[in-house]
Amino acid sequence: TTGEKRAAPEETTAASASKRRETQPTSDQKTTMASGLPKTLPATNFRVRVRDESIGGDNPFKWVTVTSDDYFKGKRVVLFSLPGAFTPTCSTYQLPNFEKNYDEFKKLGIDEIYCMSVNDSFVMNQWAKAQNLEHVKVIPDGSLAFTNAMGMNVQKDDHGFGQRSWRYAVIAKDMEIEQAFIEPGKCENGSVDDDPYGASSPENILKYLKGEDFDAGDPCKLR
Repeated sequence: TTGEKRAAPEETTAASASKRRETQPTSDQKTTMASGLPKTLPATNFRVRVRDESIGGDNPFKWVTVTSDDYFKGKRVVLFSLPGAFTPTCSTYQLPNFEKNYDEFKKLGIDEIYCMSVNDSFVMNQWAKAQNLEHVKVIPDGSLAFTNAMGMNVQKDDHGFGQRSWRYAVIAKDMEIEQAFIEPGKCENGSVDDDPYGASSPENILKYLKGEDFDAGDPCKLR
């Protein structure tokens, strides 16, 4: 079973390379992007389970389609994507520390923080509840539509995961990617150690927003 009846999930509304001195980009300043990354966030649809009390009963949830525009358009956002919900690094460090630093991100001009994973909405909602999220919003990319379009899909058969997302983050303003933070060494079916964590951490992204030295991870060009 999905376990939906046992918990009320979050209601949905709509890396290491050499470090360098970077500041918030101006019109004539280059930003550091990952290889093959699109210039704008992909336009995709996400199937999401949301709570609807009008349904009644023990399981008042329904399916809705949420678009990339619904999440990102007209906002300056941080989007971070990771290999899987409930996995150790994601659950112990990355997601809770984004939640913890939410107010600081807001002060530095970020409207929303989104966490994406190649998991279905049932799993992402339960993970959000287990993490006691109040600010960070979760996005289920179970079909890999967004992850594939970003060029961040990797095969993780070594862990029995199948296709998942490489760990990365971006700052985007009105859908346009401003800066990427891609964990180095993007690889498939590597060892248990091939899931680096640093460039996409909230602490590193805050350095960028403050105009301090930061780690962009794998520095490459836009598509």
